[in-house]
Amino acid sequence: MADLAGFVAGLPKAELHVHHVGSASPHVVAELAARYEGDTRVPADPALLADYFTFTDFAHFIQVYLSVVDLIRDAEDVRTLTYGIAQDLAAQQVRYAELTITPFSSVRRGIPAQAFCEAIEDARLSAERELGTVLRWCFDIPGEAGLEAAEQTLRIALDQRPEGLISFGLGGPEIGVPRPQFKPFFDQARAAGLRSVPHAGETTGAQTVWDALTELGAERVGHGIHAAQDPRLLAYLAEHAIPLEVCPTSNVRTRAVAEIGQHPLAAIVAAGVPVSINSDDPPMFGTTLNREYEVAAGLLDLDAAGVAELARAGVRQSFAPDAVKRSLLAEIDAYAA
Repeated sequence: MADLAGFVAGLPKAELHVHHVGSASPHVVAELAARYEGDTRVPADPALLADYFTFTDFAHFIQVYLSVVDLIRDAEDVRTLTYGIAQDLAAQQVRYAELTITPFSSVRRGIPAQAFCEAIEDARLSAERELGTVLRWCFDIPGEAGLEAAEQTLRIALDQRPEGLISFGLGGPEIGVPRPQFKPFFDQARAAGLRSVPHAGETTGAQTVWDALTELGAERVGHGIHAAQDPRLLAYLAEHAIPLEVCPTSNVRTRAVAEIGQHPLAAIVAAGVPVSINSDDPPMFGTTLNREYEVAAGLLDLDAAGVAELARAGVRQSFAPDAVKRSLLAEIDAYAA
């Protein structure tokens, strides 16, 4: 396993399901918490954040997540956060990442939409120039904030249209937040050329995934693990080559799966459904993308060649420019050889 860990550490990779604020390193979170001490309950000591990031259930996770969102209060905070994430990704040999960003949460806290988009774009260009990591954005609706959030997220996406924006998503709690109500917003986003990548089937059953497919036109599904409950759905996903963005440790930490041995990844792969391996909110879940590849290798009984194929799958399922895909696939082939 140590040899495999070393192989994973050097393996060039893409990441398709990783959240902006949820990727803030403990150092950055603590620095921001200290900056706003007295006006936040987030600990300003990195050593205390592991306990703070211990979740009783998904609702508690959302509560903690939003407390960290509240630390992002101006455009400089946004730029610092975004470039720091790129540094962490580059250190794991991530060459390309699609970062899920929730602009509504920051704009409602007073950051102008234009300033927000300028900050992430500045960080994106610097990351590609200085780190060699290509970033693209998925603007997602925080489902718990309802149709107002959907309308504002769509408006920000279409009015600002930052160069790195490629897709439109839906995150937050699934329970009590039916997918079909967001159909008009996804229809408009897709008509404007954005790809559809909603979360579904993480903490709810297979019907949520069906809704994401039939109502929101999902081209990839965030999580989607409870598709494993429905053989007809698995067959549909396999037949239409619709990938699931799987985040194993996240599913355990949010209690979507009781323990890692019960994770349905192997059953999903055995059904022929394409998957990518991702970290979701890595510092909050005490993981990294490299660690998720190791976990997936254990669940799927993969050797180094199998792990390299997982990395290739992530590249192929991405919305990266063709030139980036070709370059990264060639780099994976050379490394695996």
